Amino acid sequence: MQNASSTYPTDLHDAEWQILQPLLPAPAQRGRPRERDLREILNGIFYFLRAGCAWRRLPTEFGPWSPVHDYYRRWRRQGVWAQINHALRRQVRQAAGKTAEPSAAILDSQSIKTGDQACASGYDAGKKIEGRKRHVVVDTLGLLLLVMVGPANVPDRDGARPLLQAVLQLCGGLRKIWAAGGYAGALVEWFRTLAIPSGCVLEIVRRLEGRTGFYILPKRWIVERTLGWLVKSPRLARDYETLPASSEAIIYLVMIRLMLKRLAKAPR
Repeated sequence: MQNASSTYPTDLHDAEWQILQPLLPAPAQRGRPRERDLREILNGIFYFLRAGCAWRRLPTEFGPWSPVHDYYRRWRRQGVWAQINHALRRQVRQAAGKTAEPSAAILDSQSIKTGDQACASGYDAGKKIEGRKRHVVVDTLGLLLLVMVGPANVPDRDGARPLLQAVLQLCGGLRKIWAAGGYAGALVEWFRTLAIPSGCVLEIVRRLEGRTGFYILPKRWIVERTLGWLVKSPRLARDYETLPASSEAIIYLVMIRLMLKRLAKAPR
């Protein structure tokens, strides 16, 4: 059932709000108390994602645009969006009958065009795209573990190193990570040394020799489906953000919205 005061299809339903509310930061003990309803703030943020508009173009039903943007930016800097993504991912996995923490993951990247205001962009000669590259690691359900965004001219093997280091710290139970052929070579040897304490293995999923045209590659289709989910959001069909950190926050938010819908439909 949707809230009676709901205005737009992007607004949080009651069941979604009940799931999300306990994960939000508590009010500060000092300073000025909150004046805006957090549910309406989040409704404004989710409208922004779906509409792909500028912050200043938010409808007046959400009140002044600046507080909505201020919450988005403050929680981006504090890492709140990533924390909520991790918490919801655990809930979705458990609802699907899996353990809260994954033992396997899939790594891939996606080059995307940027707007004129973007900094830290480059030219991906392989994809012939001027813009940024999204390096993502997902679990076997396609749920996001981590994302890092950087210039598109950075090779996959180099862009994946800080991401792999971070994902081993985040998910200590990982035992295998599948990756595309672009990550083959020195990265595999480097990762073997890095992952000695955990015993995690980086396995390259290669295309079959002599086979042409489109066909589904084992495991890789999972992360490719996730990247497809991302570009369905108008805000992610192109990278409109000035900072790579903002791009990462938007990706976490899109996944948060997707997982809230799943959890609200799942038996409680």
